[in-house]
Amino acid sequence: MADKDEPGINGDEKSAALNEADIRVVQNETLKQRRREQICDAALELFLEKGFASTTIRDICARSGVNQASIYDYIANKNDILRRLLNQLWFRTDVPTLPSLLGQTDRDLEDVLREYYRETWDKKGMGALLVYRTVPHMQKVDRQAMRERERTLIEDAAGELRKRFSLGEGDPRFEILANLLVYLATFGPMRSWLQTELPVDVIVHATSAAAAAMIRQVVDQPQG
Repeated sequence: MADKDEPGINGDEKSAALNEADIRVVQNETLKQRRREQICDAALELFLEKGFASTTIRDICARSGVNQASIYDYIANKNDILRRLLNQLWFRTDVPTLPSLLGQTDRDLEDVLREYYRETWDKKGMGALLVYRTVPHMQKVDRQAMRERERTLIEDAAGELRKRFSLGEGDPRFEILANLLVYLATFGPMRSWLQTELPVDVIVHATSAAAAAMIRQVVDQPQG
């Protein structure tokens, strides 16, 4: 079994953004997957209700129905559960990335931003909330991994914006713009409780139009 205090590399998910403990006590893959889903579902509810620091393994066992004597057959510790949740909810691969969408230069800027915000808010909203609530409690190696992933995302998105507007390197405004686009995607869902009466499409269209206008306004101005 992997050490309960250190992250390991999950042999089944080497592409995961955060390393998950490689635990092979249970050989039945169907059972292992089902138990991990129970554990992670319960932990997500508790992390958002009580906070990561206040949630105990005992709490997770009680909520999930997984016996405390066997829970370590499926996960290494509470930090391992958090890594698995973030890989599932925040680093999920079924959501198009901002750089990949911006690279579709045959499509209008506002159109690709609409897809980005619609898909991100629909599929990654819970992940954004989890990140916001748990970053202060993450282990240093996990915070570093998240920082590097986000930094690479910003750099790649800025590069695609430069290509889209046929502008060269050396203008730092594109990193600023890319960061703002990601900021809207991350924190937009956290403000949705103030606009529950509005259809999601209305919010997506307004946000995308505003973001596209912001980018064009900055591009049209000389670098200050």
